[in-house]
Amino acid sequence: MRFGLAVQLLVFGVSVLAARVQVTWDVGYKSISRDGFSTWRAIGANGQVPIPPIYVTQGDVLELTAINHLDKPITLHAHGLFQRNSTFYDGVGMVTECGIPPGGQYTYMIDTGEQHGLYFIHGHYGLEMSEGLRAPFIIQEKEQSTEYDEDILLTLEDWGQQPEGELIERLKQVSTDSLPNDYKTGLVNGINGNISQTVQFECNRRYRIRVLNIGLDQSFKVQIPGHTMHVIEADGVTTKPLRVDGLDLAPGQRYSVIVQALESDEFNYGLNVTMYADFLDPVPGLTPRYYPQVIEYRKGASMREYAQQSDDALVWPDDFTLEPRDECEMGSADRVIELNKRNYLPGMGLPYYGLGNTSYASVRVPTMLSALTMGDLARDPLVYGPQSSVIVLNYMENVELVVRNGMNRSHPMHVHSRVFQVVERGPWGDAQAMGKRVVPLQVARPNNPMRRDTVVLPEFGYIKLRFKADLPGAVSIVHCHTEHLAQGMAVVLVEAPRVLQQNARVPQALLDNCRALGFPISGNGAGNQGYDLTGLPPAIAL
Repeated sequence: MRFGLAVQLLVFGVSVLAARVQVTWDVGYKSISRDGFSTWRAIGANGQVPIPPIYVTQGDVLELTAINHLDKPITLHAHGLFQRNSTFYDGVGMVTECGIPPGGQYTYMIDTGEQHGLYFIHGHYGLEMSEGLRAPFIIQEKEQSTEYDEDILLTLEDWGQQPEGELIERLKQVSTDSLPNDYKTGLVNGINGNISQTVQFECNRRYRIRVLNIGLDQSFKVQIPGHTMHVIEADGVTTKPLRVDGLDLAPGQRYSVIVQALESDEFNYGLNVTMYADFLDPVPGLTPRYYPQVIEYRKGASMREYAQQSDDALVWPDDFTLEPRDECEMGSADRVIELNKRNYLPGMGLPYYGLGNTSYASVRVPTMLSALTMGDLARDPLVYGPQSSVIVLNYMENVELVVRNGMNRSHPMHVHSRVFQVVERGPWGDAQAMGKRVVPLQVARPNNPMRRDTVVLPEFGYIKLRFKADLPGAVSIVHCHTEHLAQGMAVVLVEAPRVLQQNARVPQALLDNCRALGFPISGNGAGNQGYDLTGLPPAIAL
């Protein structure tokens, strides 16, 4: 089976009007088997699972209309898009909107501005993303800054034996500390990775391979033995070319690499995909899982075999070796915000997680609407409710987030609406006592630290991230990009709320959807005035 290689505007309910690309997703259920042995009700669009990618050009505005044919609310989030001055299109349930009710619809206006590169669009209400509501989103440059002959898209995702949301809801009723081992299947461009697919190479051509992990909790490694990769993009940030032997992608991360085809078509070569999870002990045949694909120079040519090398002997992209092409010095820190990963284990059900003293949970009024309607009180985090985990930022202050993790599992941390500088990574907690590797201390180069929107918080480690609060009125969630979001591992940044009150023009459809779902559209987190939070359930203390 061959990859679809040519970049094209897919005919998928799409029409192009000048700089506006209009796409409609009729979101509904579809019974399907994607792993070859388990069939369950997935979520797709326009009757398709997987949902085809969307291609636009830098500067375009994507008008994405979602029509909800499910029996539960949905939202759509453009992962990595800044949404400058349009936080109400960020698509996070009960943060920037109430959600699209069953039978309802909403149009997301996604202005690409100056952004280009590799992104994706996914559901952000519960765990609907893991059930199929996700698709690559490619923003092509107006003028190609790196020379290559052809574009190849490599989409990686994990697929469980049952819907993740149903599994978590059921486990809330039993006594357990964690999800049972769900040895998932890896999907390569939407197809069971065990089905070998072919990528056609022609001698001496240069290929841009865009690789993204849109899965829930599994990481992926990608290698092309016999070929050299040069990273030119990470999470939508153009980088100085970096030679690597392979890619390592946590959920939510994306890379573009340039691969130079060889001069001879004597052999075909492997495109090796490995799916793994650092929270699962290795079990032969179950985890990690290996999915060999084929780089084909000539039909019928023999495969060139290479001896397997250990990962430690190979060069992988790292946030402390990558450099943005457009240089920016490390910002100073006017304010340091410490986020310690914590958990609470109840007697029944799954653990609650958090990045502070409380576990994040939805409130009755979307945080954005509270920021919009609470006047001067919107600058006080207390009015949003303790479970909203709100941090209010001042306009243009330089913020440093220090995120610590004393757990034997890494976490892909994603910050909405911006990229951040990765300035430091180091050890935290007693890794040696747990038989784990001690994270080495690494400090970024001060003249040009790496910038991206999703970074791995290592097990028994910490990271320091810096950014300037230059998005007045933005309401942005910071969260673990796995099922841990559903368990509360998040905080919400509310940036200069008075600017939001002065400038925001919230779409009427957003307010109508809130009313249809029975949620208030003003007031504090409980829908009341002042500090009266009557009606909110107690926050889970950690």
